[in-house]
Amino acid sequence: MAAKLLANLIIMGSGILGRAVFQAYRKALENANKTGVAQETVNNIFKASRTMTEQEARQILGVTERSSWDEIMQKYDTMFEMNSKNGSFYLQSKVHRAKERLEAVYQQNRD
Repeated sequence: MAAKLLANLIIMGSGILGRAVFQAYRKALENANKTGVAQETVNNIFKASRTMTEQEARQILGVTERSSWDEIMQKYDTMFEMNSKNGSFYLQSKVHRAKERLEAVYQQNRD
């Protein structure tokens, strides 16, 4: 009998605590949305995860600032092909993003 009573108390207590946590979380989201903090944070995280610096792109492809576009494309083709054969999609996508980043830099310099 005491075990049943104790189990009921634990279940009721956890239910009450769960509802309180849920309400506090919902209120925190409402406050964040009112001030715009939530959207700004999401935007910053999204930008940070997508942006690759020129230096990082050069390190991935193993080229220097003095490398010609032909050298960059040769490195890109070699690395992209190697990663497609070995099945590393993550590395293959990093190589592709590095080429895209350097392509943007080279196009800026031409304009």
